[in-house]
Amino acid sequence: MRGRPAPRVAVITGASAGVGRATARLLARRGMRIALLARGGAGLRGAAEDVRAGGGVALPIETDVSEYAQVEAAAERATSELGPIDLWINDAFASVFAPFGEIGPEEFRRVTEVCYLGYVYGTRVALDRMRTRRAGTIVQVGSALAYRSIPLQSAYCGAKHAIVGFTEALRCELLHDRSPVRVTMVHLPAVNTPQFDWVLSRLRNRARPVPPIYQPEIAARAIVYAADHPGRREYWVGASTVGTILANRCVPGLLDRYLARAGYSGQQTAQSADRDRPANLWHPVDDGSGADPGAHGSFDAHARTRSPLLWLSRYRGPLAAGLLSAGTVAGVLLRTARRHRR
Repeated sequence: MRGRPAPRVAVITGASAGVGRATARLLARRGMRIALLARGGAGLRGAAEDVRAGGGVALPIETDVSEYAQVEAAAERATSELGPIDLWINDAFASVFAPFGEIGPEEFRRVTEVCYLGYVYGTRVALDRMRTRRAGTIVQVGSALAYRSIPLQSAYCGAKHAIVGFTEALRCELLHDRSPVRVTMVHLPAVNTPQFDWVLSRLRNRARPVPPIYQPEIAARAIVYAADHPGRREYWVGASTVGTILANRCVPGLLDRYLARAGYSGQQTAQSADRDRPANLWHPVDDGSGADPGAHGSFDAHARTRSPLLWLSRYRGPLAAGLLSAGTVAGVLLRTARRHRR
């Protein structure tokens, strides 16, 4: 009798919290060997415990993805201790919530280095190893903001747009080379992660995700599904994501004016911001004696646990998902027009 195949090896950046943490838990159920890359020690320890409890093998590696040498060293260690890398998931990010004029040049550079160059570096070290073996999958965790930017997040939106441009160029090169390595993108809606409790913010009130909000497990399921089916260029999670993107393509000027009116208040709660709370732009808030942030943020009461679009795309094909998205687009256009007339 043949033995069971050895567990596959995955690397997840931004694995200590939020979507990366939820994805690690899901992959652990498959008995996978997972290298967990992040800066925060407490979150990494918690993520490693989650993976082991789920039946996987964990290798936590403190890594700043904005430093290519650290990403290369992490990939080398993962290969040496876990085996050849089959799956690389780029998910690490940082951001600043503020009008563009209130973001310092060094802060803008830092966001770009983490959110964009971190993906470039991760993709590079993964490809260097996957091309040699002629096997492997890379998943870029993107955002609806890669196609429809919003105010107060110019650095983050710019980085997400850049990831799309970079990935599309790379995909063409892989096709030209007839490479079996696959790269795909998963664009997420607003997700209930700890980021809103630690992101650097200069807003008057506490930052919040723009509804509808989804739980990180929804995003994790989409990422794992994309890893299993990397033949598609990209996956969109949440009908609202598709609707917003298509509405932007249909009536961009109208959406610009609507976001200029509603985009500021829509990203803030009624609660005043705590100016003294720590932020993780330069240093992780869960370093040293910091608390493990986990996967969920502070908006459990408002977050959805299901995504009809994701379910339809998986089990009923793209046609049904397209019909749902078309209905969402119509709703977004109608609501936007009504609010603009007020």
